[in-house]
Amino acid sequence: MRFGFLAPVLTFAVIAAVMAYALFFLDPKEIPTELAGKPAPEFKLEAVPNHGPGLETDHLKKGKVTLLNVFASWCVACLAEHPTLMDLKKNGQVEIFGLNYKDQPAAADKWLNKHGDPYTRTGMDRNGRVGINFGVYGVPETFIMGPDGKILDKIIGPITEEDLKKKILPRLAGNNS
Repeated sequence: MRFGFLAPVLTFAVIAAVMAYALFFLDPKEIPTELAGKPAPEFKLEAVPNHGPGLETDHLKKGKVTLLNVFASWCVACLAEHPTLMDLKKNGQVEIFGLNYKDQPAAADKWLNKHGDPYTRTGMDRNGRVGINFGVYGVPETFIMGPDGKILDKIIGPITEEDLKKKILPRLAGNNS
């Protein structure tokens, strides 16, 4: 009796088991960043027109925890998280820097004028090079930056209430690890 037919069946079973595990037990928002614990990549960018001074690596070394939010005017999910960023600014909870990703300057200016500007500084990453150096998968993404400018964590997608409670607010309260 030949058992050659079992190889494809076993291969399919293994693939199905891995896919089922990923589907039911892994969170796609929990993609670890290889840059955690490392200094932010070096960059220097011009500001979004009419939105303050530009942004560079040294601005992320504030001696306190800050956020670097990657956004774009064409990003629907960015609009979903924008009220959260505006609340953080309004409450003075954290300083937020904006990295405008692969966007047109006039479009970014119009978007911030319409929806509000939660950023202390902005940087226009028109060709996406800085985003690539940060390991950006898409927008929005938010990097939690340590007092020394090292990346503590990364949030993929819009900031949720759970992200605030479990990732951002504890670090603002002094738990910088």
